Amino acid sequence: MRIRSLFSVLFLIALATQACQCGKSPEEPGTEPEKETAVDWNKAADSGSLSLVRHFWNPGKGFFNYDPDKEDGPDKDWSYWPQAHAMDIMVDAYLRTRDESYKTIYFDKWYTGVKQKSGGNYYNNYYDDMEWICLTMIRLYEATKDNKYLGTAQDLWNDIKTGWNEQGGGGVAWTKDRPWSKNACSNGPAGLIAMRLYGIQKNEADLVWAKKIFEWEYDHLYDPATGKVFDNLNAQTGAIQDWLFTYNQGTFLGLAHELWKVTNERMYLNIAVKSASFTLTGLSENGVLKSEGMGDGGLFKGVFVRYFVKLIQDEGLTQSESKRFASFLDNCANSLWTKGIISTDDPLFGPDWSRNDGNKDLGTHVSGAALLEAKALLERNKTGK
Repeated sequence: MRIRSLFSVLFLIALATQACQCGKSPEEPGTEPEKETAVDWNKAADSGSLSLVRHFWNPGKGFFNYDPDKEDGPDKDWSYWPQAHAMDIMVDAYLRTRDESYKTIYFDKWYTGVKQKSGGNYYNNYYDDMEWICLTMIRLYEATKDNKYLGTAQDLWNDIKTGWNEQGGGGVAWTKDRPWSKNACSNGPAGLIAMRLYGIQKNEADLVWAKKIFEWEYDHLYDPATGKVFDNLNAQTGAIQDWLFTYNQGTFLGLAHELWKVTNERMYLNIAVKSASFTLTGLSENGVLKSEGMGDGGLFKGVFVRYFVKLIQDEGLTQSESKRFASFLDNCANSLWTKGIISTDDPLFGPDWSRNDGNKDLGTHVSGAALLEAKALLERNKTGK
């Protein structure tokens, strides 16, 4: 008989105890919002997206340069995976404003430009990098209903699924040449792809994939006692690398949240809340997500915010959870807008949302812009405007 996984056992326990939950969560320390100034968050979000275009968009090549105010140069000025997140800001701005110029100027130009810069296709040695491009293709399809985006997403998904192997008990590998490296960064987004495609095409196989990926990550990289999501498993040695990043917390809670919305199984929501709650205290300073540096780390907070803001809006949260999470996002946004930029007219965002140290690149700016878009989204849903 096959022994149940830790995930399966805890799932049964959660179902058995669900009726006993009182629906209240204690307030977490360090999440009280700063006094909110009279900010027009819609205009603030506009400034973030327009500044992204002004300082990073390469109109001749059709992609975003890595450093601000530079022409396309050597490969060091280009990075593949931030392209997805930069275009996500364009999609956010389009959905928020319905300004057709975002679609007509940037969407198709980017679709072609990234492909050409990547050597004539969207494939990459890093499964996680392809996963982000795939997720953005899905968003572009949802925004435009143009089937070329969905077709590209499906092609990428078919390739990504080949990264699953049984080393380390399963999981999607980090890279094609290291099948033994099983990372949170390559599994959380893969599960999100499966859920998003399932939502569009209702292919039951995609839902099966999402659950399988989630269960593997839960069993191997998640600490149910704390809500921590560890970085990776080395299947050759069995060692767990216990680095903690907002990126991994965000994609894992995002996948759990997507599964909750589809299955209505409360355990998934509870896990998403647990993962978010750890991030608010364990990866924050003074109620603001902490700096994770430049380079890849500069993008991590933006990834977390994109999935955290969806969780905030879930009607299944307790009143306490909803208030605590919204207050935390408010605190981050107000800190960024009052301390993290030099000018609100033409802002550029660095890695620290509590101060501006003069450092900035595509990833750090996109993270800040993602926070402003998230705040604008919450305000619009609150006011109905």
